[in-house]
Amino acid sequence: MPVPGPGYAITARVEVPASASAAGDLTVAIGQVGGVVTAFDVVESHTATLVVDISCNALNEGHGREITDALEALPGVRVRKVSDRTFLLHLGGKLEVQSKVALRTRDDLSRAYTPGVARVCQAIAAHPDDARRLTIKRNTVAVVTDGSAVLGLGNLGAAAAMPVMEGKAALFKRFGGVDAWPVCLDTQDTEEIIRTVQILAPAYGGINLEDIAAPRCFEIESRLRSLLDIPVFHDDQHGTAVVVLGALRNALRVVGKELTDCRVVVCGAGAAGSAIIRLLESSKPADVLAVDVDGIVHPDRPGLDDNLAWLAEHTNVQRVAGTLTDALVGADVFIGVSAPNLFSAAELATMADRAIVFALANPDPEVDPGVAARYAAVVATGRSDYPNQINNVLAFPGIFRGLLDAQARDITDVMLLAAAAAIADVVTEPNPSFIVPSVFDPAVAKAVATAVRGAARVVGA
Repeated sequence: MPVPGPGYAITARVEVPASASAAGDLTVAIGQVGGVVTAFDVVESHTATLVVDISCNALNEGHGREITDALEALPGVRVRKVSDRTFLLHLGGKLEVQSKVALRTRDDLSRAYTPGVARVCQAIAAHPDDARRLTIKRNTVAVVTDGSAVLGLGNLGAAAAMPVMEGKAALFKRFGGVDAWPVCLDTQDTEEIIRTVQILAPAYGGINLEDIAAPRCFEIESRLRSLLDIPVFHDDQHGTAVVVLGALRNALRVVGKELTDCRVVVCGAGAAGSAIIRLLESSKPADVLAVDVDGIVHPDRPGLDDNLAWLAEHTNVQRVAGTLTDALVGADVFIGVSAPNLFSAAELATMADRAIVFALANPDPEVDPGVAARYAAVVATGRSDYPNQINNVLAFPGIFRGLLDAQARDITDVMLLAAAAAIADVVTEPNPSFIVPSVFDPAVAKAVATAVRGAARVVGA
């Protein structure tokens, strides 16, 4: 069952009678409707009344209103104001720009700006590669979106995508030391996006494509990779694939199986699912079945687009047809990047012994993790309130740190596989509840960056 979490945290400013039981009355009222109190602060104290800020976690916005109603129902209690703590965190945005150089004197100004800056401009004009050394290009990534596939929320547009892109940029800095900036494009025309990124690219050392809907995202990434001399990385595809592959490597160690002996079901054939399958194929699993809303992907299925046609050609060695239920029979591994509540205990029971279930749909996974844990040996989700969270932040900060350090011009599967192995190797002794490291483990980004930097130099990217 879902539990209240910080994503729906509220703070209520409440006026209460000044009594010894005031704190207990408020806390009990919140607890009775399922809220979790996280902080209690007295703001004002008077002879007859107290004003307190009481913070708590809720399940959703409706639950937050239920908590407020419970407080107001108490005798003598008046709720003055309720603040959504998530919205407060976003006020004014989450990013700012700071200068790395002091501008205290005329001499400082003369070197940072005119006339001294002219010499640097001329040096770059004569030797364009010097931009990687003498400008922010050395350490800066553009986080590019058209807002067409924001989280699991759908096509919200460029402006509504901004909070996600700001958050992504903050994660780049926090975990990889990479300066990143949101570039939210008010167009969903493939050609316009490609051309816009192309003409913006000189300022950046890499492009991180984000929340662009499939199948357009495949063409955008492919075309930009051919046009630009900097790495282009679609995190929804390759970041997810890298972390999934790293986690799967450790999960297989836990259950004592080899990937070459395993039949893998990947539910979801969009950006993430396709990238997972393409990266998995390099490790030669016994078979992979791709499943989407129309069932198992196979060559004779009508209406296949270019992406599905590739999947049909490179997966499903027995050329079977059917539903997700059919695909799960005898499967060793399930990887879901699709939709919530697609199957339950009956289907889990048909999987192979010591099965692995990665139910990664967010916020609600394809199968209840608690139910899955009764049948599968290892269970992972995309959520932070269950063990084994498959989170892209384990990959993209370190990947770009390594790419920028190597001054790479491209990104290859060799680098992605190196990143996946590095993530897995941070966990020296995996167990069913610990197959991926914590996102806050400082060793992760460093290990990934080192692996990617080494791979880049080997392949000469």
